[in-house]
Amino acid sequence: MRAMNDSPDGSNQNAESPKRQNSTGPSGGIEPLDAEIVDDATAPPLPPPAPDYDDRGVPSLDYVREKIETRYATSIGAAELAENTPEARSVEEQEAERERAAKARLEEIRRSMGR
Repeated sequence: MRAMNDSPDGSNQNAESPKRQNSTGPSGGIEPLDAEIVDDATAPPLPPPAPDYDDRGVPSLDYVREKIETRYATSIGAAELAENTPEARSVEEQEAERERAAKARLEEIRRSMGR
């Protein structure tokens, strides 16, 4: 039977292996940990649900409606601001020019067909 200090290959590594050292204090003994015991029963109660939610955590219809309307108004405002930039006006002018060119080409095709 193999001794506990022997390695699987049969050699004794007791003298060669480094020893683990515990954290010791100035007197050489192990220092106690400074800890506090917390009782689970004293955990703070859960906060009440927000006024826009019911006890099960479901939001009220008014809260959802307000959130949707706020997001919609924000997106409309962002679109209006984007329209007023020089780049947006340039794109609008390009679209208008393409539309005029398309109408002119369609009219030319109709004339060539005899309509």
